[in-house]
Amino acid sequence: MPVCPNCSYEYVEGITICPDCGINLVDEKSFVKPEEWTEQNWEVVFTSDLEYEAEMMKDNLEGAGIHSAILSQADRSFPAPGDLSVVKLLVPKKDVQAALNFIEQLKNRPDDQD
Repeated sequence: MPVCPNCSYEYVEGITICPDCGINLVDEKSFVKPEEWTEQNWEVVFTSDLEYEAEMMKDNLEGAGIHSAILSQADRSFPAPGDLSVVKLLVPKKDVQAALNFIEQLKNRPDDQD
């Protein structure tokens, strides 16, 4: 199975580019999963039922130099109204406090006034 060397997602045969990262996939046999990508090294710092909120928060964290990853449990193959999923934003455990502080600052930031 092809694997994205950036986000570590696995794809079915025939897919050659990661739709999330936009980079070429590598063969699973040649892919070495970085130690930092193991689940026990990550912690959830933000959840939402809207994927775009998690994407925006991820972009803000990345802009602040805090690496992050999104875990979406959305089932796009099940068309139904309402929110049936939770989208989680994770950061490496070593960055949890910095991420939480940054998120808190974003939440407490006054709205820009025109």
